[in-house]
Amino acid sequence: MRQILRRTAGACGLWLAACLLTTAAGAQTSGEGLSPTLANIKQTHVVRLGYRESSPPFSFLDQANRPIGYSLELCEAIVDEIGVEVDDANLRIEYVKVTSDDRIPAVVQNKIDLECGSTTANAERAKQVAFSPLMFVAGTKLMVAKASGIQGAVDLKGKTVVVTKGTTNEQAMHAVDKKLSLGLTIVTSPDHEQSYQMLSDGKADAFATDDILLYGLIARHKSQDKFHVTGDYLSYDPYGIMFRKGEPQLAAVIERTFHKLGSNRDLIPLYNKWFMARLPTGERLNVQISPQLEEAFNVLNDTEGTSN
Repeated sequence: MRQILRRTAGACGLWLAACLLTTAAGAQTSGEGLSPTLANIKQTHVVRLGYRESSPPFSFLDQANRPIGYSLELCEAIVDEIGVEVDDANLRIEYVKVTSDDRIPAVVQNKIDLECGSTTANAERAKQVAFSPLMFVAGTKLMVAKASGIQGAVDLKGKTVVVTKGTTNEQAMHAVDKKLSLGLTIVTSPDHEQSYQMLSDGKADAFATDDILLYGLIARHKSQDKFHVTGDYLSYDPYGIMFRKGEPQLAAVIERTFHKLGSNRDLIPLYNKWFMARLPTGERLNVQISPQLEEAFNVLNDTEGTSN
């Protein structure tokens, strides 16, 4: 049983995602040939997982303030595979809190080994970090008060929209503002929970972020009667687990983990656990798997990992 350490410290569709997300690279090596991240893990016996406090169901806190979620469970499977790679069956996990704004620096600056949240893999970010295979497909939508009359971006003219700092949604709203000449006031907050509170407190007319995160927040706050998610998709956001660039051996371990989960047909049941069933915190999202994600999981089931 792995010991757990907790620290609160701080297609363009599918084919585009496939290009941006990790492909297996490099052969499995061991001993002195370990890549930097794997060598450090072998030396310290610890894997540092970056988690988010309020990104349900991907990464969030339960009633006992313990990090849980879909992304974290995927990361824990990667940790098991890392244990095989470095020949250590008793690796410990250290959970490190990250935010939308500091998650990429946390990976680049070697503060965490894997970022297990709700992070979009895109070409710009791929200049700094690497990503796992596709684990979810989302897109920017709007959360608004049901009584607001707002049905989409065109109804936001002259209004205030809150976004979470450091997200692709922030970029998407600036692009929409410019394209439609909306004259938006775009404000930022440190994390999704604070963005939700700004909308709830009447300090913003809409909260723009990935649709699945909006559904999760509405369910968590039991505010279905007050808020709803509306509008067309304003961005395409394929999610992946982040890790450091330039480590093909670590990339191969992560790829192998996803292929094992796919070949064992564990990915769809894992999805259903976090998106269809009742969460440990009591809410239920009832979000069916998208055709794009189901296809991606089937591809993992139909092919073998490149590292043997």
